[in-house]
Amino acid sequence: MQKMAELLGLRDECREGTLGAPALAGSCLADNRLNLDVYPDGCCRFLQLFKEQQGEVVQVEFLRLSSNDCLLDTTLDSLPHLKHLKSLVLKGGHARDEFGSYQHGSLTSLPPDFGNFRCLTHLDLSFNRLCTLPSCILHLPSLRVLLVSHNSLVTLPKDFGCLSKLTFFSAMKNQLKDLPQSIGELSTLQNLDLSENALELLPEELGKLHDCTELDLSGNRLSSIPDSLANLKSLRRLHLHSNLLVTVPASLASLPNLSRLDLQNNCLRAIPAEIQTLPFVHIRGNPLGETEPSPQADKSSPRRLKRLFLASGEGSFTVTSEGCRVVLTCGTRFYFPPGAASDPLRICFRSLTPDPRWVKLRHHDVLLSRVLELQPHGVQFLQEVQIWMPYISPQTPHQHEVVVRTFSGQSWNDLKTRVKRKRKSKKCVAHCCVLHFSWFLVVSRLVQNECKVPAEGTLLFSSVDPNIKVIFPPGVTQEPRSVKLQVLPVSAEEIQEITASAGCRASPLLYLSQDSTVDFLKPVRIQLPLPPGVTGLNLDRSRLHILHGDLEGQTWNDITSEVVLEFTHLYAVFEVTHFSWYWLWYTTKTYIGGIAKKVYERLRLYQVNFIALQRKKDPEQVLLQCVPKHKVDPVLKKLQDRYRGPEPSDMVEMFEGEQFFAAFERGISIDMDRPDCVDGRLSFIFYSHLKNMKEIYVTSPVDRKGQAVKGQVSFYRGAVPDTVPEDASRRRKGPDSLWLATLPIKLPQLKPRRDENPGPLYGFSFPPLNLGNAETGYLTQANLLSIARRMGADWQSIGLSLGLTYQQIERIGYNNREDLNKQILDMLFSWAQQNSEDPDCVSKLIAAMKESGRQDIADEVEAIIELGRQKYSESIRRVGLEQESSTEDSAIAM
Repeated sequence: MQKMAELLGLRDECREGTLGAPALAGSCLADNRLNLDVYPDGCCRFLQLFKEQQGEVVQVEFLRLSSNDCLLDTTLDSLPHLKHLKSLVLKGGHARDEFGSYQHGSLTSLPPDFGNFRCLTHLDLSFNRLCTLPSCILHLPSLRVLLVSHNSLVTLPKDFGCLSKLTFFSAMKNQLKDLPQSIGELSTLQNLDLSENALELLPEELGKLHDCTELDLSGNRLSSIPDSLANLKSLRRLHLHSNLLVTVPASLASLPNLSRLDLQNNCLRAIPAEIQTLPFVHIRGNPLGETEPSPQADKSSPRRLKRLFLASGEGSFTVTSEGCRVVLTCGTRFYFPPGAASDPLRICFRSLTPDPRWVKLRHHDVLLSRVLELQPHGVQFLQEVQIWMPYISPQTPHQHEVVVRTFSGQSWNDLKTRVKRKRKSKKCVAHCCVLHFSWFLVVSRLVQNECKVPAEGTLLFSSVDPNIKVIFPPGVTQEPRSVKLQVLPVSAEEIQEITASAGCRASPLLYLSQDSTVDFLKPVRIQLPLPPGVTGLNLDRSRLHILHGDLEGQTWNDITSEVVLEFTHLYAVFEVTHFSWYWLWYTTKTYIGGIAKKVYERLRLYQVNFIALQRKKDPEQVLLQCVPKHKVDPVLKKLQDRYRGPEPSDMVEMFEGEQFFAAFERGISIDMDRPDCVDGRLSFIFYSHLKNMKEIYVTSPVDRKGQAVKGQVSFYRGAVPDTVPEDASRRRKGPDSLWLATLPIKLPQLKPRRDENPGPLYGFSFPPLNLGNAETGYLTQANLLSIARRMGADWQSIGLSLGLTYQQIERIGYNNREDLNKQILDMLFSWAQQNSEDPDCVSKLIAAMKESGRQDIADEVEAIIELGRQKYSESIRRVGLEQESSTEDSAIAM
């Protein structure tokens, strides 16, 4: 206890922004549950509780802690006192790095006395740093669910089969190379997930898992599978994609309950006819029909590389020394040449929504794609890997160029990029070559010309405007340095519109940079074209100004009197010793620096309109979008068949990467809480070439049976980004300046139908349902009804992905023929009732949606579950919370 008191005294060193939190520790104890992983100082709160309310804490049955907590080791020493513990979660992944990636927890082992938990049935140690499975786990007699995914396990204990009551085991994303023979003794195991490991062989004993319904071996290094898998008579789903399989046993076709067999992206040149004819087998990405290359064949002869086609929901693939070509569903392609990887390497990928907090765009940059993260980071390939990333074509191809930008660990850098436009699809792709993986995105930047400046001097000119030149005389530098030049043309019409003065004219904007912090030894000569309409013959020198801007364009100084100006008929020439922005102005105005700052700011702004449309067949579904002015008419034309709504808002101006919010008002609110809600407002980030669009369901507390509801949606500015000029930031402060636009939304009056029945929906009577568990959140009957409403004609493929057989699907379709809604509800609720006791049923539902190409529904389910966790975490903060109300709080009605 003395050691605990010392640690409690040092708690301020282990947490940030939680001053006084232990004083609230008592409010965390909700009946027999402690969900402390929602707090950054959860272990500190546990130690405080254990010290002050030990009698109550030892009665806890459900405990969740974050293994990212710095006090975890000390907390583990106290846990064996909780003799009644049934569920223990010690997961990492609660902390994220600046790019949004989950950080693994610090857990590397467990104390030996953890084996004394006689009542423990559920143990989750995911996202940690376990290299071996703690031996104490094998002494847990009641354990039914064990999750050790996202660790570093190389092997499992030889006596792993002693966990005789285990029904669910997940060790995905580890480094397992083999399995113990004792795994066949897990006679009650129903779900086994060993995906994304390094397995090369499987023991024959795997065929003894007679109760197993789902077996996931995808993403390993298997070249074959044992014939004994044909003994798994209960098996419904067998995932073998992304391996090195060269053969599969024909006996798999005899499995009576099998409804999905995934053999995609293997090395199968032939598949038994019994398997190939099955309607639920997936075989894309195999070299079917190709002949095996002869060993005597000339090694210099070209060899066709393996092609992998990744399906929706897959997030990894394996690359061998033979190389391969890979195609993702998003259109991204990879070419791994032979020898790029010496040993089989697991490549993980994911597409991220750009966040201005870490996607740092430079001035006049335009984002053209989402962010692609490729792992493992930092691994050096032996040969360059080629990447093709699709992007949206920019609107100013002459002034800008497209490049792939990557994160080096410290900053974003541009890669040498080639662009290609496909003739048939008219889609654009950016091609680059890399030796290591990181984060990648496609941007449009000002055209960049660069050169290496030697001591002998050189000449650099702009490819956008060849009249702009930079002359480096001999002796300008001692060591060679790299210099970059960018030009932003500005039309006379733009200057006149912004300044409201026909007398103001300006040259193109010139930006110069170098890789050295030392000024040049000799002045560098710069040639700029005179502003439009001005020549050396009619030049009034008193009206000509050379402006020097800082890197952010915040300050523009008139340096005309500080440099020696020379004029020709068309050009102005001057000398400088350091680089930044340079701009030539011709005007009678006196405060020219302020005018230039205003023009520079406006050149970075986009004119946009907001639209708010309601689906014709379902007015509760609202589409919100921020559209650049020139795209409004094409967007509305594309949506007019399915949506109706008011005219777009008046034009407003926004910066690239600026945040804004949408709020429903006057009797209309969002139908479900969402992770992208901030204080009841939907959060958006504006990117001019990406879809700034969201579809959401709205509702109203007003009884619509008697009247329609006339509400509105308003758009407001969010936090001002760091790159916004100071004047613009100052103008946006205050409640009035935050408002952007308001558009009307009308929910029509609900008219009673002639066949309206106050009884069960569509003739069905649904019992109360809570899918999932208290630790991970619930899906309620209301949630399922909302999901069913969005399923549509995909219900059959979703049903098959959920494990229903073809016969069940056909029976549901026949019993409810000519009524799609009944078919969907019958399928979904039949599955829900059959799986209501399965603690992992919600994750299976999400996976089925992704497999069926319904990522939208999968995202909605994940949002519901995440919200359930948030609401539960809020409920446990209230003292004296009853278990019934906490369960109710964790279930969300949509």
